[in-house]
Amino acid sequence: MSQPNRLATGGRIDRGRPLAFRFDGRTLHGYAGDTLASALLANGVHLVGRSFKYHRPRGILGLGAEEPNALIQLGRGNRTEPNLRATQIELFDGLDAQSQNRWPCLRFDVGAVNSAFHRLFPAGFYYKTFMWPPALWKTYEEVIRNAAGLGKAPEGPDPDRYERMHAHCDVLVCGGGPAGLAAALAAGRSGARVILADEQSEFGGSLLGEADVAIGGSPATDWVAEVVAELESMPDVTLLRRATVNGYYDHNYLTVAERVTDHLGVGLPTVPRQRLWKIRAKRVILATGAIERPLVFRDNDRPGVMLSSAMRGYAVRYGVLAGDRPLIVTGNDDGYRTALALADRHARVAGIVDLRAEPEGPLVEAARDRGIEVFAGHSVAGAHGGRRVEAAEIAFMTRDGSGITGGTRTIECDAIAMAGGFNPTVHLFSQSRGKLRWDEERAIFLPGTSHEAEVSVGGCAGTESVAQAIKDGIRAAVEQVRDLGHTVRQPAAPAVEEPGQGAGNRVIWMLPSTAPVGRKGKHFVDFQNDVTAADVMLATREGYRSIEHVKRYTTTGMGTDQGKTSNVNALAIVGQTLGVDVPAVGTTTFRPPYTPTTIGAYGGRDVGRLFAPVRTTAMDSWHRANGARFEHVADWMRAYYYPKDGESFRQAVDREVTAARQGVGVLDASTLGKIDVRGKDSAEFLNRVYTNAWAKLGVGRCRYGLMLKEDGMVMDDGVTTRLADDHFHMTTTTGGAARVLNWLEEYLQTEWPEMDVRLTSVTEQWAVASICGPKSRELLGRICTDIDLSNDAFPFMAMQEGTVAGIPARVFRISFTGELSYEINVPTRYGLALWEAVMAAGADLGITPYGTEAMHVLRAEKGFIIVGQDTDGSVTPLDLGMDWIVSKQKPDFIGKRGMARPDLSKPDRKQLVGLYTKDPNEVLPEGAQVVETLKPKPPMAMLGHVTSSYYSPSVGRSIAMALIKGGHARKGQTLHVPLEGRTVEVTVTDGTVFFDPEGSRRDG
Repeated sequence: MSQPNRLATGGRIDRGRPLAFRFDGRTLHGYAGDTLASALLANGVHLVGRSFKYHRPRGILGLGAEEPNALIQLGRGNRTEPNLRATQIELFDGLDAQSQNRWPCLRFDVGAVNSAFHRLFPAGFYYKTFMWPPALWKTYEEVIRNAAGLGKAPEGPDPDRYERMHAHCDVLVCGGGPAGLAAALAAGRSGARVILADEQSEFGGSLLGEADVAIGGSPATDWVAEVVAELESMPDVTLLRRATVNGYYDHNYLTVAERVTDHLGVGLPTVPRQRLWKIRAKRVILATGAIERPLVFRDNDRPGVMLSSAMRGYAVRYGVLAGDRPLIVTGNDDGYRTALALADRHARVAGIVDLRAEPEGPLVEAARDRGIEVFAGHSVAGAHGGRRVEAAEIAFMTRDGSGITGGTRTIECDAIAMAGGFNPTVHLFSQSRGKLRWDEERAIFLPGTSHEAEVSVGGCAGTESVAQAIKDGIRAAVEQVRDLGHTVRQPAAPAVEEPGQGAGNRVIWMLPSTAPVGRKGKHFVDFQNDVTAADVMLATREGYRSIEHVKRYTTTGMGTDQGKTSNVNALAIVGQTLGVDVPAVGTTTFRPPYTPTTIGAYGGRDVGRLFAPVRTTAMDSWHRANGARFEHVADWMRAYYYPKDGESFRQAVDREVTAARQGVGVLDASTLGKIDVRGKDSAEFLNRVYTNAWAKLGVGRCRYGLMLKEDGMVMDDGVTTRLADDHFHMTTTTGGAARVLNWLEEYLQTEWPEMDVRLTSVTEQWAVASICGPKSRELLGRICTDIDLSNDAFPFMAMQEGTVAGIPARVFRISFTGELSYEINVPTRYGLALWEAVMAAGADLGITPYGTEAMHVLRAEKGFIIVGQDTDGSVTPLDLGMDWIVSKQKPDFIGKRGMARPDLSKPDRKQLVGLYTKDPNEVLPEGAQVVETLKPKPPMAMLGHVTSSYYSPSVGRSIAMALIKGGHARKGQTLHVPLEGRTVEVTVTDGTVFFDPEGSRRDG
């Protein structure tokens, strides 16, 4: 179990629990507590992937979420997942990982030929190359799609479970480093409800990778353990490990992706793989730390070139030396901490290249005392090596750092640690719409003006010491909980011993080399997307000034790392090239999620059958037992038609339509949206939301209404009944129920809060059997004896309450078919009993159940519209020929001003008309395009499209409705419908009513 780079002692790993894993088919070993990255380094594996564009060898750069190179395909089969960062994959026994973006293998990648022809692939290559000739666009697309991407998505369904959790808290602390722990402890002691979330497997943040920090006279990790133990004892504190706060939204609404069992490597049937927390916090404390900034020098992407803090972290936390002879390149004292930590662990430090001309301070002296050579005022002119760095060229820099003087010197090394300073992790602050400010002295972006009830502390606020981070965390927590009304004393911060920092950080955005940028070697800015300094400079030369445009042209910061290591360097290089400072360049937009998050976590349990739960009516079992075929209507399963043995679809529908016209038919109409409207202002409210008048509607009477959006376009329709002076029963389309209710609630809450109106969805409260046909009155009379059903006593568009089949019911005389009709509403629990009673009572009358297709035919024969089918969001009542329903007397209603726009009265708008085909048996496909002038081949000027089309047994031919440009003036005109290989000739009818235009059948 050889691990050549593993130290004999040290680290936070459990050496008593060895683990076996596989990487690219090779069996390797590590320990519990390792990440895949630390285990690979321990086994001497430095080449872990190939770059996206040039397929250059790439190694591990970072320690955590900032890692741009080590993207791994984890697992097999349907549990495989691409683009996971090796630095965040916790090692488990049997882990199976593969490198990505290479063929046929990692060491010998054919795609590496791209690097040899790099001059053919500059920034914007795709935009410039694949424009001509247009005939090859399809080929280009196939080639690009095959070349794009990194890992491979699983082909089958995801076998794992995911959950969502909703939580509220007084204080949410994002980040479990020294500042976050101190803040959570201070807030928790006040009795406030606190949630502390950190993306690592254990709390402690940067302290887990430091050996030279003591808190309260003990190692920093002991203080971490004490704080965590106290927090765990607090009943109102929730600790979330392996939980990344990945999104910050309005009103302190944040999402947290918790990896529940990923570290176990097995899917547990009773435990979710991941859980998405949706948290509403009264106060948020961001303690997200800082990310070390890489240095831009020639060939800085060789495997073995790492961030200094990462190299130190692997040694201290995991007991792994990333190199036996590392070279440190730094512009600050933190690089010396790395050199000393590595030297303490028996690394032969090749030297420290310090960008500062005269570094001084205790750390500098300590390094020199250890015999580590310091090359002050030097630049790294280039890194050498293939699959791993082998040497570095260094040289004196000019005083301003723009060039080198004298010759270069080659230093043999097997690793290079880059210490370019730390960028505060301001991603979540930016997502919250906080405004950043630029600190010119330290060359970093800091949180500026907050938009939410939030405060940033510690490294993400620019704090450079552990002691100050702890103080800031305590102070921020005390201030926040006091604002919330809690009484708390500010505790004293513990004493902290840590290395003192010398003279600041010297920032040189591009280290000078022996050749101009772009001439020899590559100066990488974005490691993941293979964006070089030359690419960024080329974009500015080609006229790009907006940083958002530069980002998209070069793809800088567009990878899975969201520019965590590249963005600031890119902004600075753009600024240098344009001759402006960094604030003038601006910033790109950080969008959630902070790190890539599985779609499964967002979906939770809303997958498969639970994605859109199927809703069924109380009569569903009867429909199924009697052979109904079903269709989805919104979330409902509705009976589509009821075929008898040997019947085709057309024959079954014709039979159902004929029965409804000549005898009696029954429809399950339970799915119609129903809204209970109550309150003394209910009538006035309806007057405002419908186009027609409602104030004088009598109790027990019904009225058809049309709702418009504010732009004057038809939104929904339905019949509403007045049950009392202050009580109405509103119906909507099946698919529009939730949308209409939300829309009405929005108006009540935001536009008319003074109105006394209460809305309640009662769709599921009532089951509805709708009977229609000449024999429907006779049928209803058999099972309802306490209601006078005569036309005079019970007229059309009226409602009466009574008993039907022994069940209390509301009976509405409403017709969607043009026939004598009654809609019987009973409490849902009696729905099946009502249906069976209706069927039994009508057996000798030839009662026939009919489905939604027959219903559509029946309503189309009468020219009744279906909103969403005969309308498309761009249709007004005038376009539908329904100007009769728009009140000319009401002072206002929703959509009235929208309808007043002159363009909505133009005669050439698309208008609803009827169509007859030349062949009466030809049924047009819905959605078919209608043209006036035929041409041998497309394109042809489209007049409109067919919205409804059926064969009507009542009319004895096919009928159709269509939205046609200037249709109302085209009556009698012949038009054409081009179909596949043929054309159908149609005639515009005189109106849209195809059957019983006088309406005489409505009263029986």
